[in-house]
Amino acid sequence: MGRVRIKFLLTGAACLALTGCIGTPAPLPPPVVAVPVAPPEPTPKSAAAAAYYAQIQQALLREGMLRTDPGSEIPVSADRLTENFLRIALYQEFTRGRGGISRAETASPLTRWRDPVRVAVRFGASVPIDKQATDRARIASFLARLSQITGHPIGLADAAPNFWVFIVSEDEREALGPDLQSLRIGIAPDVIQAVTQMGQTTYCSVFAISGSESHLHRHAVAVIRAENPDLLRLSCFHEEIAQGLGLPNDSPRARPSIFNDDEEFALLTDQDELMLRILYSPELRPGMTVDEARPIVFSLARRLLGGES
Repeated sequence: MGRVRIKFLLTGAACLALTGCIGTPAPLPPPVVAVPVAPPEPTPKSAAAAAYYAQIQQALLREGMLRTDPGSEIPVSADRLTENFLRIALYQEFTRGRGGISRAETASPLTRWRDPVRVAVRFGASVPIDKQATDRARIASFLARLSQITGHPIGLADAAPNFWVFIVSEDEREALGPDLQSLRIGIAPDVIQAVTQMGQTTYCSVFAISGSESHLHRHAVAVIRAENPDLLRLSCFHEEIAQGLGLPNDSPRARPSIFNDDEEFALLTDQDELMLRILYSPELRPGMTVDEARPIVFSLARRLLGGES
């Protein structure tokens, strides 16, 4: 509506200039330069969180963790790739019960997207404009890579998004409930609670909403702490968006992989790419169980690895 009003006023001004009295035209006023609005100062809670996650990143780097290479030197057999895929794609890391959401690994049918994945990035007011531009560019680049890997349409889209990435501070995350409800995608109260009460040891999270019978993702929401330093932040982009495509679990045996809570790798690895290729292979279908998927996954793994078992 604001853009329409501006266009209307400019059109009106042009008409007045054409029909006014003849004479020396008045000098044009100097152009109005928009001054960027500075983000608010970090609250004590947010500043403390930023210091904490900076220490976490430094400690992990000192231990040789958060590797940014693809792990190409680590051998992966077709057997290992098959088992890693089945554990990561066909099991859930969390379960829902009467007491809310809890960590408990359970078997789950294969689930992925059929519709194009349209990602919208939403920033809290605490995130500086330059940081927003960097984050958006990194996410756009990663989405293009994911689309190339999977052969599925994935990209940024402000119109009709179905995958939201929220990058918010501590205070903004705790108050995120109304924003999540306003999406009108059926987010359950316990999921909202899990976001607003996210534990300190959780750097970021993602949840997807799918049809109980179709086993197709319809919506997904990722929440990233704005206090994360650069590498942890980028790691969150990689892991949460990739998990939101249909790889919901972690496995301590998956190496090299970001789907492993040991934090050895920060970014998508060669094996992770192979698992995404398998996930979106037309030879698999949503709703498959572990037993149904296993022989197909093994066949795909052998072909992707050149026949090695």
